[in-house]
Amino acid sequence: MAFVNSIFTWLMKKRIHQIELFMKYPYDVQAEWFHNLIDSAAHTEWGKKYDYKTILTPKQYQKRVPIQNYDTLKPYIERMLAGEQNILWPSDIKWFAKSSGTTSDRSKFIPVSEESLTECHFKGGKDMLSIYCNNRPNNQMFTGKGLVLGGSHQVNQLNEDCFYGDLSAVLIKNLPIWAEYYRTPDMSIALMDNYEVKMDRMAEATVNENVTSISGVPTWTIVLAKKVLALTGKQNLLEVWPNLEVYIHGAVNFGPYREQFKQLIPSTEMYYLETYNASEGFFGIQDQDNSDEMLLMLDYGIFYEFIPMENIGEDNPKALLLGEVELNKNYAIVISTNGGLWRYMIGDTIHFTSLSPYRIKITGRTKHFINAFGEEVIIDNAEQALAKACQQTGAEIKDYTAGPIYFKGEQAGGHEWIIEFDKQPGDFEKFVDIMDQTLREVNSDYDAKRFKDMALCRPKVHNAPEDTFYNWLKAKNKLGGQHKVPRLANERKYVDDILEMLRTANS
Repeated sequence: MAFVNSIFTWLMKKRIHQIELFMKYPYDVQAEWFHNLIDSAAHTEWGKKYDYKTILTPKQYQKRVPIQNYDTLKPYIERMLAGEQNILWPSDIKWFAKSSGTTSDRSKFIPVSEESLTECHFKGGKDMLSIYCNNRPNNQMFTGKGLVLGGSHQVNQLNEDCFYGDLSAVLIKNLPIWAEYYRTPDMSIALMDNYEVKMDRMAEATVNENVTSISGVPTWTIVLAKKVLALTGKQNLLEVWPNLEVYIHGAVNFGPYREQFKQLIPSTEMYYLETYNASEGFFGIQDQDNSDEMLLMLDYGIFYEFIPMENIGEDNPKALLLGEVELNKNYAIVISTNGGLWRYMIGDTIHFTSLSPYRIKITGRTKHFINAFGEEVIIDNAEQALAKACQQTGAEIKDYTAGPIYFKGEQAGGHEWIIEFDKQPGDFEKFVDIMDQTLREVNSDYDAKRFKDMALCRPKVHNAPEDTFYNWLKAKNKLGGQHKVPRLANERKYVDDILEMLRTANS
């Protein structure tokens, strides 16, 4: 296995030169992909509608094709689900990544072409390993197996040749046969629908494997880890898997979970690698040790545009090209892809931490914020405030959500939080004060509204019982890796729903 590990490591590191090329020549690479995408789709129904044959520049493209979202593309995608081809992309599309999203209850079905599988998602997976092998040349990752927390898989009954599942399931089902040997548990368990049973089966199937890496969403990884420790009677994961060396994560901010993982994996040598991989595409990989920023991957069949957050809400807002963005300014990401998404706003917001090369941090969602009083609190603000409050009170957060408290009579408005702790703060009121004060420090609009409680009062925070969010997701039939607790909402839908569930449970 050591020889095989050396071969795999060598192969992975060969890709580094190509990554360095797009880091050095970002505009050339993006221009090449722009023309590749436009030329490829010129004879599709969509390409004919917008006369792609006569589009020569990105500026022409921006003027001719409006900004899209799932609702505007949904009629085309529904026809593709029924089996029609050459609609948005020329090659046959038989796979769709099902996503519930984080701001909508409606399922989305994102087309996954053969090109987006190989040139984007799988290429991103290989690059993730390449970067890790380059940063850790003495790694032993391939001497064991990777524990992958995948999703569920279903067959779309609208068409016998059409399949859908969450993204991780789509990827698992399409991996080459040799890759199955290096992952655990086997597919019959990895793609189970019932997450309660699945976590138990995964723990039983993996405790005796030589696990060297883990990939998955932090929340479900913690659930699995606790089941593994309960099953084995061990104190931490290194007692179960002594060769564990890397944890690959994404989907949610890792900050609130970092301390829990340090307890689960008590090693200063443990490597944490963040990725930005969504149903719509693979966008970023953490390429530096001990960093909280990711390299924007520019040669995955994706052409990028960026809408300044102050322009969100306008009809067909102006989007900037890569060479026009600025540091530390919030942008909504717009993508055109080799899966047939055109000028598609995915709903995520980022800011650039570096322009040479282009590195990013995820700051939140275009619809995942609280702005009931002009305070414009985004996920990044909330995560900073919670992290500082946890650090100073010894707390660890499992899950949370927040929404507005509207004006009532002479009473000012505010924010209402529901927080479930894995480790309670030493002083709960101090926790709330630090969170509030940090929000004021990182968000000047929030600070202005909090002045003398004139528009916003001190946050109202509920210390939720254990398993509150698990039970809420279960009641909504939303257990699974693709379903995430909505962190911030500009309405009271989630807060009221969870509080009502708690009241009912206590009555």
